[in-house]
Amino acid sequence: MQDIQGFAEEYFEAAVDPDRERYFSLFADAVVVHDDGRSHHGLTAVRRWRAEVPSVRYDLREVTGTATACKAVAAVSGDFPGSPVTLRFAFTRDVQGKITQLDIEP
Repeated sequence: MQDIQGFAEEYFEAAVDPDRERYFSLFADAVVVHDDGRSHHGLTAVRRWRAEVPSVRYDLREVTGTATACKAVAAVSGDFPGSPVTLRFAFTRDVQGKITQLDIEP
């Protein structure tokens, strides 16, 4: 499993990659994502959620934690109200390195 800094960089690079499958390949099939007061259960729901996310840029500021439970802080900017915002991303990953839970909070 890659180090947490490398993982976080890969996550944010994949999040803006036009090849959406690169992003979705980071998630386990039974992933749960909590974002903006909503929960998305399973990869199919995550695909629907991600289709609603506007095009943004990420500026990774900090990464802490362990390979299976890490947190990242990123400035997120784009065409949305309040841009830019600083968001906190909490990742839980399985032994294969796939994201099993992602919590995104201000």
